[in-house]
Amino acid sequence: MGTFYTDVIEQDPRFTSASRISDPELLEPITRELVEGIIAAAEEQGFDLMIFETYRSQERQEQLFLQGATQLRRVGVHHFGLACDIVRSVNGEPSWKGDFSIVGQLAESAGLVWGGNWGNPNIHHNFIDQPHVQRCTIARQASLFSGLWYPDDLYNPLDEEPHMLFASISRQARQRPRAKTKRASSQRRRRSKDKSL
Repeated sequence: MGTFYTDVIEQDPRFTSASRISDPELLEPITRELVEGIIAAAEEQGFDLMIFETYRSQERQEQLFLQGATQLRRVGVHHFGLACDIVRSVNGEPSWKGDFSIVGQLAESAGLVWGGNWGNPNIHHNFIDQPHVQRCTIARQASLFSGLWYPDDLYNPLDEEPHMLFASISRQARQRPRAKTKRASSQRRRRSKDKSL
């Protein structure tokens, strides 16, 4: 059984394109739904955001690296349809000016990792990418890049880290498994406290 990456992205004629791609259809379906939800929620709050980049080929990544536009020479999570750069829209044109904390707040509420804190706001990060959101933890990236792992529909990267707040996801299919996880986590914490007493 294939993944969105093997079934759609690898088959797309733009797979090796050095051009910027902003097509939401090249975002894995759950990631696409969450990104579109971020943009809609921002609009409801008076912020005009737009998708700047979704899929990124290795060719484009290399080009951006040589231009000094990125610190990463090898392509990252964008390549797998699990990351998106969301920027402000000013008269229909992309803008990186201003505060991007709204992207971070909405990303976290949607269950996505925000490039402003990489899923961990309590530590200093040397690399900040405020327009960036992704549906993969930093810890899982090596497995994603090597082809050993790809998220299923129920995966929420913010549930994976015990120190993170649980993101509220509206999809009913995701709420049932998460409720069991929360209950089990609460039971483990209670047992752990009981043992320490």
